Amino acid sequence: MKPVNSIDSVIQGPYGPIPVRRYSPPLGMSPLGSAPIVWIHGGGFFKGNLDQPESHDVARSLAAAGFQVVTVDYRLATLARLRRSSSGFGRSPAVHYPVPVDDVVAVVRAVQREAPNGVILGGASAGACLSAGAVLRMADDGAAPLAGVFFAYGLFHAALPKRARTLRRRLRGKRRFVHTPTLLNLTNLHYAGTRSAMLEAHAFPGGHPLHDYPPTLMIDADRDSMRASGGQFARELSAAGIASSYHVLPETFHAFLNRPNEPVFADGLQLIIDWAHDIQSKQT
Repeated sequence: MKPVNSIDSVIQGPYGPIPVRRYSPPLGMSPLGSAPIVWIHGGGFFKGNLDQPESHDVARSLAAAGFQVVTVDYRLATLARLRRSSSGFGRSPAVHYPVPVDDVVAVVRAVQREAPNGVILGGASAGACLSAGAVLRMADDGAAPLAGVFFAYGLFHAALPKRARTLRRRLRGKRRFVHTPTLLNLTNLHYAGTRSAMLEAHAFPGGHPLHDYPPTLMIDADRDSMRASGGQFARELSAAGIASSYHVLPETFHAFLNRPNEPVFADGLQLIIDWAHDIQSKQT
């Protein structure tokens, strides 16, 4: 892979500065179109950063293919906790929805101001959910439409849809035990903060009207409980008349974009690159 340029900076959001990392194509390579990509990492809403492979290696690969990319260090969901300061002990406030999705929206809007021909938004796992919610938030606020969105192995519903028997038989490894409906639904509740917030479309878009969606690419892992949500969301997009494409990569596991040394990483990236190139070509 040719070396790409990256610069760390911040974008102001409603809760303060949001760290971002901007990636540019290698020197001498002309960018593919003028619609940059904003890419949101996963991590169950409570972990992850700009350095994890799912953020950094994906962005590097997209930039090496000719795209301008911005990654986002959104605020992670946390519980309130004690902290020590010079004046004694205090309590750090909890972080829940809508804070993480608000961070994503703030970055996308800032990048939109720099890119009049549109922005592509993408996310993986929890980042896919945040991105999907950001689409509806921006549409409801009357923001400029996105050029396209793409999601990898996301969880889009407040409660994991029922898993087909054929899917349950495909599950292997430790995530067979940690990606159960009960644990995933508790993770969603931790992010949302309250059960009433879980019902909001901007928190979990699955099951809500999706008519304002731009062209969408979805990629799921074959042996992944969360495919129950991804497949259902793909059907909901299709029913809403959205131009969408859905792929399940055979014999793959959740978070394959966080494992850049596996062949499936390149397979997933190639799907994204080809789709994004097509979106870019329509912007010119």
